[in-house]
Amino acid sequence: MTPILPTIQFPSDLKSKTLEQLQQLADEIRRFIIDVVSVNGGHLGASLGVVELTIALHYVFDTPIDKLVWDVGHQAYVHKILTGRKADFETNRQKNGLSGFPKISESEYDAFGVGHSSTSISAALGMAIASKLKNEDDIQHIAVIGDASIASGMAFEALNHAGVTNANLIVVLNDNAIGIDPSVGALKSYLMQVKQGENPKSNNMIKSLNFKYVGPVDGHDLKALIHELQRLKVKSGPQFLHITTTKGKGLKQAEENQVLYHAPGKFDKITGDLLENNTQKFTKYQDVFGLTLLELAQQNSKIFAITPAMPTGSSLKYMMDEIPERAIDVGIAEQHAVTLAAGISLSGFTVFCAIYSTFLQRAYDQLIHDVALQNIPVIFCIDRAGLVGEDGATHQGVFDIAYLQAIPNLTILAPKDAVELRQTLFTLQNNNSKPVAVRYPRGYSSVENWKVLFKTVDLSKIQSIKKGKKAAVFSTGTILENVLEALSFDTDYFAVHHFLQIKPLNETEIVELIKGFETIITVEEGVIKGGFGSVINQIILANNINVKVINLGVPDVFIEHATVNEQLKQCGLDVESMQNLFKKIRNV
Repeated sequence: MTPILPTIQFPSDLKSKTLEQLQQLADEIRRFIIDVVSVNGGHLGASLGVVELTIALHYVFDTPIDKLVWDVGHQAYVHKILTGRKADFETNRQKNGLSGFPKISESEYDAFGVGHSSTSISAALGMAIASKLKNEDDIQHIAVIGDASIASGMAFEALNHAGVTNANLIVVLNDNAIGIDPSVGALKSYLMQVKQGENPKSNNMIKSLNFKYVGPVDGHDLKALIHELQRLKVKSGPQFLHITTTKGKGLKQAEENQVLYHAPGKFDKITGDLLENNTQKFTKYQDVFGLTLLELAQQNSKIFAITPAMPTGSSLKYMMDEIPERAIDVGIAEQHAVTLAAGISLSGFTVFCAIYSTFLQRAYDQLIHDVALQNIPVIFCIDRAGLVGEDGATHQGVFDIAYLQAIPNLTILAPKDAVELRQTLFTLQNNNSKPVAVRYPRGYSSVENWKVLFKTVDLSKIQSIKKGKKAAVFSTGTILENVLEALSFDTDYFAVHHFLQIKPLNETEIVELIKGFETIITVEEGVIKGGFGSVINQIILANNINVKVINLGVPDVFIEHATVNEQLKQCGLDVESMQNLFKKIRNV
């Protein structure tokens, strides 16, 4: 057969194709995605599951005039391939290449930028309301959202609002029973009943929200999809199309192991087998957390753990498998997770809430109002803190130090390595005094034998790591490793101090530490503005200390996708950049 994909550059090229050609195109796109992702990595399963849906959407609707908004965005690879970016797809998630997510500045076909979940319905509804105001009644607005994402509070808020408008909004529910991990909750059970024909149409919760409901429709049946979308295109008001798909469709291993093949890394494009990562170092930080917490929970019946939809990513799954009654996944519901943790904590449990730094942003009000204001001792285990690499600007964990600094009653901790993370969790297991945040990075620890005997550590102690006479480096978190490597040339000019506890700081002790030094350099893998260095600056100013201060960290820009090492270099936090700075200070 003559290949179809080379003839497709933009959605307009789809319009003249027959159904048979579109079905052939679906097969070619799946192979193309598998070929590229197998070599470069990236999100695999989600995009393989929406090949037919994406073709049908661009075949039926007139994008970019009609507005297509993807939820989360890791399901949008097919969309990118069909909208003028096929030739650049090999640069996906690489520095200066395509973003792994839809991005307004990248293409006019990306109606809205999305990295976090459950935003699509609100954004598409906003566009639909605006179109009505401009008398653009012939424009349609389509939000594609997964069954895991639609369970989030924000999605329900948007559905609740949309149902009382006359906006031209089509919500397409991509129901595959899985986000990154399997979907959870009562809504999942309801959708399963609908798919199995057990739930009568009179009990349709979507119809009760004033949507015109259609479905379930086989999301891999191109003919059926095109038929339903063409029918909905000419209708007005809020409409809901429920489709069922298989995540990872077209690659046997991705269908059978949907969690692992969400973003599998490099794999054999023929067999689908994962390739060994020879560059990995020892144990992932998330596993240090998850395995340590399981060990503690087996000894301490008062430990309870919560994650919002990240049991595998946070490694809380170890405890969920062994002690399911005390470790739960609440779905994509960060606000609920935080306040739920507060409620359980008030009943005498030590609650560990495992949540990515970038997703904790979504529960900021709950952090303040429901936890810190009431001084409830929830322990927030902030995974993916710092630079996260190829996921890019939407997922950077660089804001948490700054946004947590402003909250009273909160202690912020940043262990320097896997052993200190383990001992910090042990020390906090009987925490009953105040809320605590423990931040640790994405990726592998550089410590092989981290599973040491437990011991209590002094969390507030400022640790002297290296002696020096003229300048002092104040570092927090795992970036200390880069600091020490950068100072490998130095003997006694630079002192190094590690701050496990970022907040509160002992002002009197810090003032004494600074005395006698000509220069203070603060180093953090977080934003400079409002961060750890900013607080050191305030202490120096308040005490009228005459010392030169240099703050190293993430500058006041959004750091785009690249490798972590490339991002560190951009921020001046890589070994070479810091060593050049240290040598300049010392006049070497």
